[in-house]
Amino acid sequence: MKEFSCGDVVPGCGAHFRGDSDEDILAQVARHAAADHGIAAPDAELVEAVRSKIRVAA
Repeated sequence: MKEFSCGDVVPGCGAHFRGDSDEDILAQVARHAAADHGIAAPDAELVEAVRSKIRVAA
């Protein structure tokens, strides 16, 4: 299981995501980015920032 906290990339955001793979988390984060941050098409830099903060769940 892996996890990601949006606040690690977007200060002040409290959204947290858990999934079986990086791809699962990235899909959840893409929906969140569009719905809550108005980012319909995250660029490669943002995707890499998210990917770098995904960690194995404790």
